Amino acid sequence: MVSLGLRNDVYRRPLATALERLRLDKGWRCVDVGAGAGDVSVALAELVGREGRIYAIDSDPRARDETARAAAAAGEAQVIALTQAAEDLVLPEPVELAYCRFLLMHVTDPMRVLRRMAAVLVPGGYVVAQEPVTSAGRVGGAPLSMPAARHADIGARLPALVREAGLLLVDAWAEAPAGAGPGPVADYLESLTEVAPGDDPIVLPPLVTVIGQAAEGDRAIAGRRREGGHR
Repeated sequence: MVSLGLRNDVYRRPLATALERLRLDKGWRCVDVGAGAGDVSVALAELVGREGRIYAIDSDPRARDETARAAAAAGEAQVIALTQAAEDLVLPEPVELAYCRFLLMHVTDPMRVLRRMAAVLVPGGYVVAQEPVTSAGRVGGAPLSMPAARHADIGARLPALVREAGLLLVDAWAEAPAGAGPGPVADYLESLTEVAPGDDPIVLPPLVTVIGQAAEGDRAIAGRRREGGHR
């Protein structure tokens, strides 16, 4: 299993599974769309090494600054933080991996974002998108809700959206962290709701992970591997 420096991230396991499936390696170029404070961007940077590059994209300039500080503290100089709206994603070079998590649920036009992510890929590159089915979460048996999200259950439609964006659907699955009493799951829920769940049993919203691949993937990836790299 790929090891990610995301110890307090209760949803880290499905990301690690996806990266292991893709065999993410040294020299890959990736974009983290909706990077926030840059935790995932820095974790990806550790995997791609100095020969790779991570573009950390967020519409909030404060997120760009936080990502830059996190990358500097981790010594990961190949993280390039940029301020951009996901709907207008443009990069200075094509990438092997375009990644987003908890992003499409908030944007106005999720399909536009997915198509922009697909457009920045090299032939055979991958999109990994992770979005929740919020209403499937439970606290003490009662359904969760997230009224502030534009598309709170977009995870349920994510596999179809990735195909509609013109990508080959490589894999899709859902995972839901669960717990009862004190622990990381309860802490995470409290950070979302500002209400401590106490000892109530918790099933967090299932996170649907979808791997999509750009056209001519098998030949393009095989060619790069024969050449000894991904650049």
